[in-house]
Amino acid sequence: MNHRLNALEELIDSRRRSFYEIGKALREIRDERLYRDLLYKSFEEYLKKRWDMGRSHAYRLIEASRVIDNLSPLGDVLPENEAQSRPIGKLKPVEQRRLWRNFLAAGLELNARNIGRFAARFASKEKSRIELTTIISREFKEAVMAMLRQIGVAREDGWQATSREAGLFWLKVMREKIIAKG
Repeated sequence: MNHRLNALEELIDSRRRSFYEIGKALREIRDERLYRDLLYKSFEEYLKKRWDMGRSHAYRLIEASRVIDNLSPLGDVLPENEAQSRPIGKLKPVEQRRLWRNFLAAGLELNARNIGRFAARFASKEKSRIELTTIISREFKEAVMAMLRQIGVAREDGWQATSREAGLFWLKVMREKIIAKG
């Protein structure tokens, strides 16, 4: 019998409450198709017969382990259970890290309800930000693209013909014109 499969199964059995390790072990069993060593035809059959676990629960644990892997470089404060990681798992990895940084900065109590609410507000803000950036006239977009090309040219010549300070000054002027009412 496969020694790696035995080790992974012992881990699952001994740490049923450790969602991260279980999710990671299940992911490896699924991805490497180790369940076939025990003559199960599918991962779902393996889950049901070996662990009395439904497919959806296993996949939530697997997704939670991915969230923890993605967030762990940000520090020691991480979701403490699968329910806390669930709303984060719906986002792309970059968005997960941004949401988690903002959640921690907000100083909210670490629980599934707070994370879920924060993630819902975060998602709606991201959606409206994306929608706003798509509302742009062709002429405005062409002008912005021309300006970005000029910034690239200035950057390549080491800010010789146009100084960085002048570029920042005109950026400030444009920002003030955009913000100004009327």
